[in-house]
Amino acid sequence: MTEYPDRDPDRSTAADGELDTCIEFALNGVKQIVRVDANAILLDVLRNNHGCKGVRASCERGVCGACTVLVDDLPVASCSTFAFSVDGASVETVEGLAAPDGTLSPQQRAFSECGGFQCGFCTSGMLMLTTGLLRQDPQPDRGTIREWISSNTCRCTGYEMILESVERAAELAGETNGESA
Repeated sequence: MTEYPDRDPDRSTAADGELDTCIEFALNGVKQIVRVDANAILLDVLRNNHGCKGVRASCERGVCGACTVLVDDLPVASCSTFAFSVDGASVETVEGLAAPDGTLSPQQRAFSECGGFQCGFCTSGMLMLTTGLLRQDPQPDRGTIREWISSNTCRCTGYEMILESVERAAELAGETNGESA
């Protein structure tokens, strides 16, 4: 968790009978301060307050994976995460994957090269999930990839091209880091 030394220690207030709180977090590397209702869901805050439309609402029960974001490098279902729980954390969405100059991440390049998407609705969640996987395990075997992506349910496609995409992303990330695949 990131500490912010200039933070106001008395951040909670009551408004209109509802408790709300001010949270601070890094969104795609940029510090954010936002006041949220106590029961605000992270998905809604990211989409409505920060314009992160790549965070998709689908099952809204934390089952399908379309809303996956990274919180402190770990994939989480943003539809079932209270916004206040990311106070002080680093949150990454698909909008933050490409470099500032537009260079695609290894995951984005690999999904494009290997056709690891169908309609595209689930792709952003799958990209974030596999980004988390490759940070935890830069060279995962196929069994590990299958285990990780089993938490994302895509209704439009099979998983073979997604498996190939993750393997290719691992190769591309290794090349970027100066490793041979």
